[in-house]
Amino acid sequence: MDVNQFDFTLPEELIAQTPLRERSASRLLVVDPKVEKISHQQFPSIIDYLNPGDCLVLNDTRVLPARLYGMKEETGAKVETLLLKQLENDRWETLVKPAKRVKVGTTVTFGDGRLRGVCVEELEHGGRVIEFSYEGIFHEVLDQLGEMPLPPYITEQLDDKERYQTVFAKHRGSAAAPTAGLHFTEQLLKEIEEKGVHITYITLHVGLGTFRPVSVENIEEHDMHAEFYQMTEGTAQLLNQVKRDGGQIIAVGTTSARTLETIARDNEGTFKESSGWTDIFIFPGYHFQGIHGMITNFHLPKSTLMMLVSALAGREFILKAYEEAVRERYRFFSFGDAMLILEGSYK
Repeated sequence: MDVNQFDFTLPEELIAQTPLRERSASRLLVVDPKVEKISHQQFPSIIDYLNPGDCLVLNDTRVLPARLYGMKEETGAKVETLLLKQLENDRWETLVKPAKRVKVGTTVTFGDGRLRGVCVEELEHGGRVIEFSYEGIFHEVLDQLGEMPLPPYITEQLDDKERYQTVFAKHRGSAAAPTAGLHFTEQLLKEIEEKGVHITYITLHVGLGTFRPVSVENIEEHDMHAEFYQMTEGTAQLLNQVKRDGGQIIAVGTTSARTLETIARDNEGTFKESSGWTDIFIFPGYHFQGIHGMITNFHLPKSTLMMLVSALAGREFILKAYEEAVRERYRFFSFGDAMLILEGSYK
């Protein structure tokens, strides 16, 4: 399957640079693959598409202020470091720019020496394993020195760090936000629960895969980067009960979808308490076992996320929906509008 089959034309001015003042003020494109229907709503109307007994699954990961600006101790040359994954103790997998400046043994200092990092291993694609040293508590130092790791297509500064966190963010560890969750307010979640819809949480810490483009023509040759996930026993029991009772499981975001599909795939269509690393790559032809539908933002052309939504709703229909979103001037990507994919290829 050719990567160019997932391409589309996106005017640059449709890339949302800042979040809306009100989280739930975004628009919602509702797509129904079964009848190929597309409708235009506002995000709070999501409640109208959820029925008592359904379950909304959200990713409660919390984004680290993972972008650090430092300098080489030996030369003073500037180095940008993005924390991706804690390996053990104070060793982290990172992305550094420019990578050629950071070899094994290189020391980088941040915040006038309050944080120091030594490169202990070189990885591919600009990756480096860095061991940090500091006084005090690492996450407190990071909160003071780090910036939110906004995607490269966002060029404006974020005034409020919390706007790149969901209102339910809990477990620290992500290098990027699960952006479909940014549309929810505490009030909207309360109204959804009051309707009789279950709400539960999984954790997937977003890592390098979010930043890595598909660099092969045949997408089946693309290697996904592994990301850590976790599901509690309570969530697993609830999801199994929802399935037994005929309710629909709606994933909020591609991160939730990938976690649910990983666990369901490994357990013959059921859920169980589990944690580990997933490199699941979902593209057309995939048989969904965990979710019935998904709430998601609009994704980059030729991205693995575009392939995932194409697997759920059908490639041609998704491209048609994206064409309409462009025509109707929807806002794209992390701070953009949302899409609801109703029951797709789930069997």
